[in-house]
Amino acid sequence: MEEVVLLDESGRATGVADKATVHHEHTPLHLAFSCYVIDGDNQLLLTRRAASKTTWPGVWTNSCCGHPAPGEALTTAVTRRLHEELGLAVEAVELILPTFRYRAVMDNGTVENEMCPVLRARTRAVPHPDPTEVEAFQWTPWDEFAETAATDELAELSPWCLQQVHQLRALGPDARRWPAAPDSELPAAARNATTQAW
Repeated sequence: MEEVVLLDESGRATGVADKATVHHEHTPLHLAFSCYVIDGDNQLLLTRRAASKTTWPGVWTNSCCGHPAPGEALTTAVTRRLHEELGLAVEAVELILPTFRYRAVMDNGTVENEMCPVLRARTRAVPHPDPTEVEAFQWTPWDEFAETAATDELAELSPWCLQQVHQLRALGPDARRWPAAPDSELPAAARNATTQAW
């Protein structure tokens, strides 16, 4: 059973829940992450979520999303999910937006409700996606993608990615040069992951 970390409004862990049952019309606040994989040419790895996904199936989004397991460090969770979803090894994982939070509702009423720090990973490797997770992928110049997304012209883009892009654009047009943020700004549950008692 894959578990997610439940949070209170201050970002402290309040317990865990089975990921398979946590997403519904009253999804509790929980800890997640979003990762933007950037190559040496300032290109973003975009992915299309598999049609079998519970939330936002078939939509295009940032490179990888996921949930840290109870007691798992955030960068470890990112590295794990990049390998599981995309068969991808990365050279560095850095925290960029430590306080990002969002809530979104699908047409069928299913809710996402997450404190979702945003990280950047760098790679020169070729993705080999798991088709049950990722239906398709493409590399796209970050600055062109960000400009298009900022105009809300990408109707098939996930709601969290649209919100994140607005914040990431403010950090500059070269994603390779976004400044890393300190871990001290993370929600308490993410800061304390390796020492938290469950």
